[in-house]
Amino acid sequence: MPKFKDFAQLPITSHLLRWTALILPVALITGSLVALFLWLLDKATRYRWDHPWLLFLLPASGIAIYLLYRYLGKNSEAGNNLIMTEIHEPGGGVPARMAPLVLVSTVITHLFGGSAGREGTAVQIGGSIAQFFARRLKLSKEDISLLLTTGIAAGFGAVFGTPVTGAIFALEVLTIGRIQYDALVPCLIASVLADITCSAWGIHHIQYAIHFSTGEAASRFLIPFVHVDLLLLGETIAAGVLFGLASRLFAELTHGIKKYSRKWINPEWLIPAAGGALIIALTYALQTRDYLGLGVTAKDPAGISIVSCFHAGGANPLSWWWKLLITAVTLGTGFKGGEVTPLFFIGAALGNTFATYTGAPIDLLAALGFIAVFAGATNTPIACTFMGVELFGPAPVLYYAVACFTAYYFSGRSGIYSAQRTAIPKWPLPK
Repeated sequence: MPKFKDFAQLPITSHLLRWTALILPVALITGSLVALFLWLLDKATRYRWDHPWLLFLLPASGIAIYLLYRYLGKNSEAGNNLIMTEIHEPGGGVPARMAPLVLVSTVITHLFGGSAGREGTAVQIGGSIAQFFARRLKLSKEDISLLLTTGIAAGFGAVFGTPVTGAIFALEVLTIGRIQYDALVPCLIASVLADITCSAWGIHHIQYAIHFSTGEAASRFLIPFVHVDLLLLGETIAAGVLFGLASRLFAELTHGIKKYSRKWINPEWLIPAAGGALIIALTYALQTRDYLGLGVTAKDPAGISIVSCFHAGGANPLSWWWKLLITAVTLGTGFKGGEVTPLFFIGAALGNTFATYTGAPIDLLAALGFIAVFAGATNTPIACTFMGVELFGPAPVLYYAVACFTAYYFSGRSGIYSAQRTAIPKWPLPK
């Protein structure tokens, strides 16, 4: 006769069913809003391409965004950091107004030429929706933290079409050196459901392809019993160091612009106006608009974009720096959007340049930079390794991991999220 303890799976099943019921509306609404956001973003980008004079309104649009958050935003200005803080210590809550505010302000940023991403917007949408349901259902603090984490997973998984990465990112980004495994399945459920919902609305993500096989790689530098190209592995480590330094530079420059612009520019509404004017000046000095907006594709087929970086001649030696600088100015002076897609551009362009000078496979190094600069800036090397698998295929997974882990160590102790905590330092602190 089976004893009660033999049915230990019953409470586990009950737990998962409860959380699936809680997650379902969050994932469906988040996936739908992310689909709307991506559709609007595409329309705004194409409209800007067809009406280049809109760039001259970037300073005015920055002032409009400032006023939106000044008078309607409450504490929404903190963005992703507010969600992470609420997960660590539930208290004031994430306002429901965060979702529409960040959606509208990010579309405005892209419409007028700001260089920003989309991950921050999607994560804030997910967190805002999760907090809305948590408040209505009067959940405990522990459950609020978990539901907010699933909101991050839902937003991230839907906006990039990477559900596994979305789940792991939501857990890994909160605390350096620690992953909350009891939230793993709920986050995966949320990320998968939101991604399916977003796709059901007809949203399609860019499909990347790299031509890599372990057999071809091993033939470059063959040693008996060693089933890896040691030359390519060494190149990956060297590139990973550069990717980590680039992500550190991006984080410190963005934080520095935000800090010193508030110190030196008064009144505050002039900060985004000054940032917009500087972006206009840089655009005309460089005589290209390739570094504005998302940068996934360019209006001119010969232009520089994330997609072009996977091909020979697809980036200039300083393309990564110009995208880094213009994005840091955009986000540091108060425009809205995420950091991740520009980080993809920075990494892919830097990988392209590295491969051009070393003779390494250009498409592979662009893919490594794509994920590794992101890994260093967000301190999420495991999630970014999985992102490589989901976006580019599993064959070079060893190189994904080496590049991401190396970038993680060389990106410094902080990152782009000030609310991220440290459980275990990357290396021992001096005694």
